[in-house]
Amino acid sequence: MDGAQTDKPTEKRDGPVNIIMIGMAGSGKTTLMQRINAHLHERKKAPYVVNLDPAVSKLPFQANIDIRDTVDYKQVMSEYNLGPNGGILTSLNLFTTKLDQVMGLIDKRASTTEYFLYDTPGQIEIFTWSASGAIITNTLASSYPTVVVYVVDTPRTASPSTFMSNMMYACSILYKTQLPFVLAFNKTDVVSHGFALEWMSDFEAFQRALQRQEESFMNSLMQSMSLVLDEFYAHLRVCGVSAMTGQGMDEFFDKIGEAVTEYYDEFRPNLQRQVEKKRQAEQEQKEEHLKRLMKDLAVSEGKEVDL
Repeated sequence: MDGAQTDKPTEKRDGPVNIIMIGMAGSGKTTLMQRINAHLHERKKAPYVVNLDPAVSKLPFQANIDIRDTVDYKQVMSEYNLGPNGGILTSLNLFTTKLDQVMGLIDKRASTTEYFLYDTPGQIEIFTWSASGAIITNTLASSYPTVVVYVVDTPRTASPSTFMSNMMYACSILYKTQLPFVLAFNKTDVVSHGFALEWMSDFEAFQRALQRQEESFMNSLMQSMSLVLDEFYAHLRVCGVSAMTGQGMDEFFDKIGEAVTEYYDEFRPNLQRQVEKKRQAEQEQKEEHLKRLMKDLAVSEGKEVDL
C-alpha cells in the first residue's frame, strides 16, 4: 500500500518543464535564452524553443515555434493604426487564437523533450498584464510544470532605487502569475549579484546603501517598501547567471528543479481544487435550473391556457 502511494507522485512528475523568460528590454533575456539553449544542447537535452516576441528583428537561436510566422507585427500596426506597444499586444491576441494548435505541437514533443523555453516581449507589462499573456501562461501551467524566470540586469540594479523598482516588478509578476518563480540576476560577469543577495537578506545593509545616496523623499518610501518585501525575499529563489560566459547555469537549473517541485507540491493541488470547485459550482447551477424547471412544470400542470 505504501509503495503504491509513493510510486504515484513519481509517475506524475515525469514530464517536460515550461520555462517562461520575462525581463525588461536590455536585461539580456533573449541572450540568456540562447545561453540556456546552448547549455542544454551541450548536455544532449535539446529544448523546444518558442518565440512570443513579434517585434524582435533577429533571434540568436532557432525557434521551433515563432509568433512571427503567424503574425506580421508591422502589418498589424499598419492595418489597425497602432503604435509599437499596441502592435505587440494585438499580435499576441491574434497568436492566442491559434493556441490550441501550438499546444498540439507541444503535446507531440512532450514525451521526447525535457525543457520547453518561451521568450517573451521586452515590454514585460504587455505579456504579464494582458489577457493573452494570462491565457498563454495558464494554458501552459494547466498542462505541464511551468516556471516563470524574471531576468534582472545586474549592473543597472546596483543603485538602491533601481534595485527596488526591479523587486517591485518581480513581486507583481509573481503574484499576477501565481506560478513557481526564479529571479535570475544576469550579466554577473560584469557586476557580481552579491550586493543584491546582501540587500535581500540584511535590511540594515540596504538602509546603509540608501544613506550613501543623495537624500530625497524616495528614500523613506524605499525603506518602508524594503520592509514590506521582506517576506517576499524570504521565499524567493535567486541565482546569478551570465549570458555571455555561461556562469551560473548549473545553479540556475538547480533553482528550476526546486520550482518544479513547488509546482507539484503546491500549484498542481491548488489547480485541481479550483477545477473541482468550478465543476461543483456548475453542477449546482444545473441542479438549480432543473429544480426551477420542475417547479414551473408542476405549477402549470392542469392549468387551462387562455386563448
